[in-house]
Amino acid sequence: MANDPALPLEDFVAALPARKRLIGLDLGTKTIGLALSDIGLGIASPMETIRRKKFTLDVQQLLKICTAQDVGGIVLGLPLNMDGSEGPRVQATRAFARNLAPLTDLPITYWDERLSTAAVTRTLLEADSSRARRAEVVDKMAAGFILQGFLDRMGYLQGHNNQPD
Repeated sequence: MANDPALPLEDFVAALPARKRLIGLDLGTKTIGLALSDIGLGIASPMETIRRKKFTLDVQQLLKICTAQDVGGIVLGLPLNMDGSEGPRVQATRAFARNLAPLTDLPITYWDERLSTAAVTRTLLEADSSRARRAEVVDKMAAGFILQGFLDRMGYLQGHNNQPD
């Protein structure tokens, strides 16, 4: 898409500095769930949830966290419709990326987040989590689900790129 700063997976991986973490974002209308990878880029851990106020304040908080956690790249969950089409939430995510890009040198990419919140909610229900507890943790856990999916795919591609033919 024109003017979209997000990089395709291969370009994003190539742009990543060595020994830096990735941060995964689950963008909601009221909150932003955050998850952080380990420096080996193998494991995603839910981190925290930012209560959205204004874009500039949200991004200030996000970039402060990125600096403190030594983040080398940002993975945004892309909320595609089940049929793969793009709705208003995808447009909002792409707008967030366009507005974020000029404020940071960190590479940005998207990861298909279909079913991430549903999967996390189901897991929490199975764990018999209370409704209040689920509401408290679902965003950051969804971010963890998104980031883990990305890390798994990245690891799979790197493993296959290193295999002799």
